[in-house]
Amino acid sequence: MRRQTLLLAQVGVRGLCRNGVRVNLGKRHASQRPSGIGLVTDAVFAGYSGQAFSLAGDKGRYVLPPPFRKAVIESSDGNTLCLAKHDRWKCLVGFGLSRRQELEQQLDREEAAAMSRDRDFDRETRAMQLNGFVEFPFDKSGRFVLLDYLRELAGIDDCLFFQGAGRFFTVWNPRHLQEMGDDWAAAKAACAALSADVRSKAK
Repeated sequence: MRRQTLLLAQVGVRGLCRNGVRVNLGKRHASQRPSGIGLVTDAVFAGYSGQAFSLAGDKGRYVLPPPFRKAVIESSDGNTLCLAKHDRWKCLVGFGLSRRQELEQQLDREEAAAMSRDRDFDRETRAMQLNGFVEFPFDKSGRFVLLDYLRELAGIDDCLFFQGAGRFFTVWNPRHLQEMGDDWAAAKAACAALSADVRSKAK
C-alpha cells in the first residue's frame, strides 16, 4: 500500500522561530491542510520503545540517542524533535511531528471519558498543554540545544534518561525518576544500569 503523507512545511502549525527553534502557537483547521509529502502515517510509524541514556555535551547541548533518533526521524520525516513538559510528572514528553495529527483526537477521547464519569473537563486548558510543545532541530549525531525553561521545569541537569511509551517517550533527570512509585521499578533499574555503563565509558 502506498504511503500516504501530509505536507510537512504546511501542516497547519504556525510558529515563531527564535535561534533556530520553532515554538508551536496553534493549528489550522484540517480543511486548510494541503496533501503532499512529509509526515508519516500510523501505518508506517511504529512508535517509541525501550530505554536510553545520554550525558550532556558541551555548550549546553544534549543528545537524542540512536534508537529514539531513528524513530523521531521516521515520525517527523526529518530531524525535528518535539518536547514539552509532562502535565503530571517532573519530566519532558517527546515525539515527532506526526503526533500532531493525533492531538485533537486525544482531546476528544479525554473529554468523552470525563463526561462519562461526570467530571469537569477544561478543553481549552488541556489543548494548550498538548499543543504547547517546542520543535527542536537536531544534527546527524542527535545533538540539540534544550531551552532553559524546559530544562528547569523538568529539573534536568547533566544527563537524560529516555523511556519509550508508544506514541511518545518521556525524558527524565534520573534523580526525579527515582522518586516515582513502584510501578516504575523496571525503568529505574534500566536507568541505573545504563547510567553506570555510559559513565564508565566516558571516563
